Amino acid sequence: MDVGLLLKIGTNLLRFRGLDKSTRDHIISVQSSSLARLRKHAIRKSSFYRKFHRGLEGRPLSDLPILTKPVVMDNFDDVVTDNRIKLKSVENYLAAGDFSRKFVDRYHVLSTSGSTGRRGIFLSDNSEWAAYMANLSRVFVWAGKGPSPTNKRKAAYITSTLPFTVSAHAAASVSRPGSKGLAIDTTEPFDQIIAKLNDWKPDVITTYASMAGSLAHEQLSGRLKIAPEIIVTAAEVLTQEIRNKVSRAWGDILFNVYGATEGAIGAECDRHTGLHVFEDCVIPEVVDAAGKPVPRGEYGERLLVTVLYRHTQPLIRYEISDMVKMSKESCPCGRPFALIADVQGRREDVLYFPRTGGGEIAINPIFFEPILGPIRASAWQLNQEQDRLVLLFSGLAEDVSVEEVGDTLRIKLQSEGAIPPPIVVQRVDAIPRSATGKAPLIKSNRVEAHPS
Repeated sequence: MDVGLLLKIGTNLLRFRGLDKSTRDHIISVQSSSLARLRKHAIRKSSFYRKFHRGLEGRPLSDLPILTKPVVMDNFDDVVTDNRIKLKSVENYLAAGDFSRKFVDRYHVLSTSGSTGRRGIFLSDNSEWAAYMANLSRVFVWAGKGPSPTNKRKAAYITSTLPFTVSAHAAASVSRPGSKGLAIDTTEPFDQIIAKLNDWKPDVITTYASMAGSLAHEQLSGRLKIAPEIIVTAAEVLTQEIRNKVSRAWGDILFNVYGATEGAIGAECDRHTGLHVFEDCVIPEVVDAAGKPVPRGEYGERLLVTVLYRHTQPLIRYEISDMVKMSKESCPCGRPFALIADVQGRREDVLYFPRTGGGEIAINPIFFEPILGPIRASAWQLNQEQDRLVLLFSGLAEDVSVEEVGDTLRIKLQSEGAIPPPIVVQRVDAIPRSATGKAPLIKSNRVEAHPS
């Protein structure tokens, strides 16, 4: 148990609670001061940023170049601000698989799965990781389930247990001797997951959105018999249908967190009006394909984040390929943070089809959820292969015709002007999950992906 880390997380949470009650002007002031410190530090300590931002030192954030994961990884040794950190050494540390000690006894190391084309490796010292963890914990505070000295809630973490993932590392970071936490890997046989939960009877569940939907289906069917106080979802797109299913099973207990390995971005409060951006810790920019700002209320092509507390491996205007829409409204809870209205999914989840009359048409992930989400099943996944669409359903009701489902999807795509390939609808025992335990709704497996 890292007592120092736990104390830092607690200190951050106390500071965040104060900021929750501050004004919008104060949040912008905190942002500005933190950004100035970050930029000064990056120029002074990172040879990469000295070149990348040369001549732009006095320019506003929006004038700085966009940073991508491939650029970070190609220039890893120059991006980081501690000369003890070398990519080869970090890769050797990850390959060894011994996470009982931090890298060079100082740094937490996390890695992305590479699902968007390139593996990313990200390091944080205790202060940076404490800020990340405190941000993740804000959702419990905002849900009215914050920690207390008498807190005896039993928690279940149904995520990946691979130690280099955010979910596993986060669970390990807050575990104490004798703490009431149960870690379950999402790749375990589903019947075993249900049995463990029925035996454990958790008060708190942290999991991926797809798993939350499947658990709700099992609760409604009577096979799962638990009564959690709160379910926190993260790391996958949360659809309205999954939210509705959880509500039918347990009531209004689902709270969504939005983030990435690179940084926590936002979370819901008890009003469920959107995701409050952690603007005291991150600056978001929703932009189009050309990098130009997108008005509130419209989806962007990508999200740029500047993570204000990351000084070991600065991420300034770092690109995340999520298609995000900012809200035009403020939350009636009174917190001074901007709201994300919706996260549609990643740019890589957009499917491309021949267009009637020639050319190609892009179909965004949001198109499919109203069609497939209401179908009586525990979960679904749509895979675009080279010459067909494969639609998988687990727990599909026996009286649902797979032929009719395929015909409905085909007609809907045609009504958008697309020429769909053959559609294959299959019943499966479980939706396949990635190595890190996620089950995305949309997957493009085409050999030649559409250029972004």
